[in-house]
Amino acid sequence: MADMIQYYGTGRRKTSIARVFLRPGSGKFTVNGRAFEEYFVTEQQRIAAKRVLVATDLAATFDMLATVKGGGVTAQADAVKMGTARALLEYNVELRASLKEQGFLTRDARMKERKKYGQKGARKRFQFSKR
Repeated sequence: MADMIQYYGTGRRKTSIARVFLRPGSGKFTVNGRAFEEYFVTEQQRIAAKRVLVATDLAATFDMLATVKGGGVTAQADAVKMGTARALLEYNVELRASLKEQGFLTRDARMKERKKYGQKGARKRFQFSKR
């Protein structure tokens, strides 16, 4: 079992962190020990998570094993997308130009803005009363 070939990549989005392992196989996808379709319920989430492998035409050549924690399911799907792209770079460095051009290697830095004191939320304020 020491000869097992696998490629690893870490993906992040908001507070979600995905650890993605690509292993040569037939295209089986597993997320947190569950089937891919069972974990990512909506079609949008499934498309986002598989987008990198579909764009590089390598979906049928790898089995993907992902461990995801934190955040919501949509952010987790985007984290899996980035982790898959980074794992593919480990597999073949020549894919870097096409992956970078399509934006798969760029970390989405948008985060939830913090709530400020003296206010109801990040931007919303308490109602102003003149009298």
